[in-house]
Amino acid sequence: MPKAYWIATYRSINDPAALAAYAALAGPAIQAAGGRFLARGMPAKIYEAALNQRVVLIEFDSVAQATGAHDSPAYQEALKALGQGAEREIRIIEAVA
Repeated sequence: MPKAYWIATYRSINDPAALAAYAALAGPAIQAAGGRFLARGMPAKIYEAALNQRVVLIEFDSVAQATGAHDSPAYQEALKALGQGAEREIRIIEAVA
């Protein structure tokens, strides 16, 4: 079964305190579900229509594990803490075998 990658890209951060509250809950929830943070922070370089905003890359053993992490009660609590604190996209993609 191929690994999966959760990619979160931020369009804007509206409330840094809400983002910090989210991060305090989301990191442990994702790790408890088997996620491994590979990269997070501001882009080193952007190209084409990319925004110069925060990006997070998390590795999972499968798509099912990644979606399970997102749908878990612990991660849902983190999302409640975030509220409208950031505008972002999350994509889960399967690795190339």
